[in-house]
Amino acid sequence: MKDKLFFLFCLITVFSMLSCKNNPYKADVIIYGGTSAAVISAVEVARSGKSVIIVSPDKHLGGLTSSGLGFTDSGNTDAIGGLSREFYHRVWLHYNDSTAWTWQKQSEYGNRGQGTVAMDGESKTMWTFEPRVAEKIFEDFIEEYNIKVYRNEWLDRESGTEVKDNRIVSFTTLSGKKFRGKMFIDATYEGDLMAAAGVSYTVGREACGQYGEKWNGVQAGVYHHRHYFSTPIDPYIVPGDPSSGLLPHISVEPIQPNCTGDDKIQAYCYRLCMSNHPDNRVPFEKPEGYDPANYELLARVFESGWNEWFAKFDVIPNRKTDTNNHGPFSSDYIGMNYDYPEASYERRREIVEDHINYQKGLLYFVSTDERVPEEVRNRMQNWGLAKDEFTDNGNWPYQLYVREARRMVGAYVTTENEVLGKVNVPDPVGMGSYTLDSHNVQRFVTEEGFVQNEGDVGVKPSKSYHIAYGSIIPVKEECENLLVPICVSSSHIAFGSIRMEPVFMILGQSAAAAAVMAIDNKTSVQDVPYEQLKQVSLSRNQVLKVNQ
Repeated sequence: MKDKLFFLFCLITVFSMLSCKNNPYKADVIIYGGTSAAVISAVEVARSGKSVIIVSPDKHLGGLTSSGLGFTDSGNTDAIGGLSREFYHRVWLHYNDSTAWTWQKQSEYGNRGQGTVAMDGESKTMWTFEPRVAEKIFEDFIEEYNIKVYRNEWLDRESGTEVKDNRIVSFTTLSGKKFRGKMFIDATYEGDLMAAAGVSYTVGREACGQYGEKWNGVQAGVYHHRHYFSTPIDPYIVPGDPSSGLLPHISVEPIQPNCTGDDKIQAYCYRLCMSNHPDNRVPFEKPEGYDPANYELLARVFESGWNEWFAKFDVIPNRKTDTNNHGPFSSDYIGMNYDYPEASYERRREIVEDHINYQKGLLYFVSTDERVPEEVRNRMQNWGLAKDEFTDNGNWPYQLYVREARRMVGAYVTTENEVLGKVNVPDPVGMGSYTLDSHNVQRFVTEEGFVQNEGDVGVKPSKSYHIAYGSIIPVKEECENLLVPICVSSSHIAFGSIRMEPVFMILGQSAAAAAVMAIDNKTSVQDVPYEQLKQVSLSRNQVLKVNQ
């Protein structure tokens, strides 16, 4: 009898040990992603008294906000509230301290932001900042609310997501950790959890007729910005000789009629943090495999008389920049990202590395090549990567600017008609105001035999607009406990406005509030009572109406 009891005890002990070893990491809400929306979502859950875990593929939190995009695409700042606004208030607090100004005096810094003043003393917000400052603020949020973060944890996209009765039960990462929750939030730029859960999505541009839009699909000959070839530029390796072949990264496909849908996406780039302070700059180095032929097209643009190279060296504090794409040939790596949204991790890494090498080569070319005007070369040599940024990554930003990837097809699809105020938006959970903004999608040869870019659209809404709750949730038949504040349910061109970091934070907070309510009400995210969600949002200082 004693032997049997001892055996039973041993058996229970073994099962207990196995259970502990395989026990999933549990919380009320599991957030997948390391973006600004992920952190803000987690803070809202924690403030609401629920347990939360962030599962981040990234080591560094904050996404683009802490990875170079410091010249905020803010639009109408009156439409930014809640925790999103608190982030920009904390930026203001940081730069109100004289010790924050290490490389220049505050009095030397201008006050120009993206359509607004950079440092707004009246509202106590600041809209331009250094990447390391943004990351510190996000880490402060994590510490203050004691939020559990598991970093460098990548979703097992093949078989790691367990779904039962239209609800995510758990997901497993490549390291073997299993995360179980009542509610899930996909706060990635790619929408990997959403896709793995079987939620409908799309990639690319819809035809204009699909949602009754004007600015979707192919938009050849539309030049809303200055990112096009304003003078005839020969596209061939040997000028005037089509038999010599096309220069790199020019499509051989004929351009399709305007408004045609396709599976192409707008270009990606890195938002570089550069410095012209002699003691805080790292010279641009020749990257491995550098080939000046990749930049022959730019040399021809310079030779045509173009002189706007420095137009988007947008100034942020301490003699640094948020350097963005500008002009017909710049940091946007046009046409080289089409397979990124659904690519394997290995293929995505290849695409990322290719973007890094392209952009590093571009910097080296403009700094050294004799075909670049001497004035531009000399001035470029005064710049370098900021030495005190991204110090564990060779001073290079952590996050590629994934301007769009997958987009959910959810309970409500936001289109340009909502953004431009042509239709009323049901059940709003946040506001946007930025231009319908798509960067170039492809580079092609015109009928006249010259190179041209396509896809650059910029249409400004007449006023701030609402974003529907239905655009951050799937249809009920597909998943009842998932919210998606980044890869929202919208058309390509509508996403061009929604895709701004302040809006992602706004929608992240709204998603978290809805997740908490769904838990409390023991219901699906689709059955959360909107009036109750609205009152919670307003109590959190979210903005659902702007006087304009």
